[in-house]
Amino acid sequence: MMKMKPQIVLVALVCALVTQIYASDPLFYESFDESFEGSWIVSGKEEYQGVWKREKSDGHEDYGLLVTQPARKYAIVKKLDKPVTLKDKTIVLQFEVRLQNGLECGGAYLKYLRPQEAGWTPEGFDNESPYAIMFGPDKCGSTNKVHFILKHKNPKTGNYVEHHLKYPPSVPSDKLTHVYTAILEPNNEVRILIDGDEKKKANFLSEEDFEPALIPSKTIPDPEDKKPEDWDEREKIPDPEASKPSDWDENAPMEIEDSEAVKPEGWLDDEPEEVDDPEASKPEDWDDEEDGEWEAPKIDNPKCELAPGCGEWKKPMKSNPEYKGKWSAPLIDNPGYKGIWKPREIPNPEYFEISSPDFEPISAVGIEIWTMQDGILFDNVLIGESEKVAEEVREKTWKAKYEVEKEKEKTEEETVSSGLSGIQKTVFDLLYKVADLPLLEAYKIKIIDLIEKGEKQPNITLGIIASIVVVFVTFLFRLLFGGKKPAAAPKPTVAPKTEKKSTDNDVAESSGEKKEEEEEKEEEEEEDKTDGGAQKPRRRRAN
Repeated sequence: MMKMKPQIVLVALVCALVTQIYASDPLFYESFDESFEGSWIVSGKEEYQGVWKREKSDGHEDYGLLVTQPARKYAIVKKLDKPVTLKDKTIVLQFEVRLQNGLECGGAYLKYLRPQEAGWTPEGFDNESPYAIMFGPDKCGSTNKVHFILKHKNPKTGNYVEHHLKYPPSVPSDKLTHVYTAILEPNNEVRILIDGDEKKKANFLSEEDFEPALIPSKTIPDPEDKKPEDWDEREKIPDPEASKPSDWDENAPMEIEDSEAVKPEGWLDDEPEEVDDPEASKPEDWDDEEDGEWEAPKIDNPKCELAPGCGEWKKPMKSNPEYKGKWSAPLIDNPGYKGIWKPREIPNPEYFEISSPDFEPISAVGIEIWTMQDGILFDNVLIGESEKVAEEVREKTWKAKYEVEKEKEKTEEETVSSGLSGIQKTVFDLLYKVADLPLLEAYKIKIIDLIEKGEKQPNITLGIIASIVVVFVTFLFRLLFGGKKPAAAPKPTVAPKTEKKSTDNDVAESSGEKKEEEEEKEEEEEEDKTDGGAQKPRRRRAN
């Protein structure tokens, strides 16, 4: 066997060591340990009024870049020493974000920008500045995702198209520090990690993973193709040979008066449901000329409380056994049915084939967001070629902070839970006493059911309390200020009174009047609320 010279071995070892050292260094890393001013450029665009500050993360000595004001637009960018190419190698994008005040509506993502030759400047950095990749949390309304968007150039048209990762992971809902990692691999895969755990794997060339797909479809519907006028898309049609039966009455009403119903015994025909409050008196400051003629507020007629009902009695309505509604012919298979028409397919002029994405180089890292929350803290922004290096940085900079925050959160939750358990027991004991009050006898079963449900599910205690308070307040309101009370039920042998249903025409004719009545009622209820629930004297309308 031929022996290698010591000099050659030494050179090989040195080269390997240099390569290892080089590979262990990120291509870009920002820890914000030093002031960001001068190296990070704040956009000079007028719309970006948000103020950035270098601040410590709450509870730590570690610094980050802080969003300081709510309901603002922010834009800041840092140029790289030299552009980073993404082709034919592993690239790792990683950064930390802590939503110290939560995130109801806003973004916390990074944009990895193309070289300035694409048409942008740091001072003019804005939403239109051309980026290669956008990555990070975004949450507002129904949107809750960790974005990964690739802007890719169509070689046929020259246009850049945004390709969004389908079904991205959700944003953690707590206020802890989280680290987001995107790993782009030379086999066309991208993996999304949150706190080092893989949440999503996708292939850049798969139409199942990106919307729209990087590679367009080979064919498209012909925009010039038109549906023929005689094309019939109706699968079923009315039977042309069917005819309405001779005994079919389309004018028969849905409900008719119940002729067998009789007025309940004890019904007070001559008594109104409401009467003037005999204890009410005209306010001293009432001005008839300015306020109109004073009327006493109404209360429920006490004579009606023990009677089946008051006022004019009318026979209730019942379903009409002869009702059939409007006749229509039965449906049959359409002999002329041709199916749902589609335009013919033609070759897609924008179609192309690639074996891997044509990534644009990254020349800068920018944060361009609009958010309703302050307290968003960015830290430890990294671009590297080694997944191992990213993991080491994650372990060194993020893990210790996260564990401290997680332990603090757990302690706070246990403290709240422990304190609440004692409070809950006291609350439930009090509610049982409330349920035993004689004046709430009618509601006792309902209240006890709610209490027992709350004891089995302590997390809904507040909802239980609110429900019982509503019952109690409703009872007191009726007791003190009156209100419509249900009429006593008629004897079992008598048909119950049912409300007449309006036809479509009746609704159309009376909708204007009902709307006016509802608006007047809402105005009166709003006035009652304003005055603490007390009934106000009525004013007579001028004729």
